[in-house]
Amino acid sequence: MNIMKKLDFLKKVKIEGKLKLTEPSNEVKQAYLDKSESYLESAKLLLKNKKLEEATSMTYYSMYYSLLALLYHFGIKSENHSASTILLKKLFGINNKDILEAKKERIDKQYYVDFKIAKRDVVNLIKTAEKFNADIFDFLEKATINQIKTVRQKFKDWFGE
Repeated sequence: MNIMKKLDFLKKVKIEGKLKLTEPSNEVKQAYLDKSESYLESAKLLLKNKKLEEATSMTYYSMYYSLLALLYHFGIKSENHSASTILLKKLFGINNKDILEAKKERIDKQYYVDFKIAKRDVVNLIKTAEKFNADIFDFLEKATINQIKTVRQKFKDWFGE
């Protein structure tokens, strides 16, 4: 999807009320970081108990909740998975390849039955999620007030606010 199509998609999601500026919230950010950690722990327990499909799903959601924490830190509320991953790349300049792949794996394992899943694939996905979450946390720790203002202004410029 090219940048114009992505921006049109984001505008559509915004018009639907599923994407908007809000006040930055450390409380909501921390709640999502806690959920992210919990889901990753759950994924590891599921892996240990040979529940590979379920571990895949929990791993993706761990990554997604880290992403939502990032958005709330900057005062952006998103209720759309695709919009959130687009914002990760276009608004923050963070590579979204890993979370997109995790989302694809989650969808494949959750909705379809004609697939094979190997333990090593889930182990690798969990390692990817650990790195993704650590990178998001690092980004959050280094974010400055000026960066928050800049990101919020960019969001406003995109949507004519």
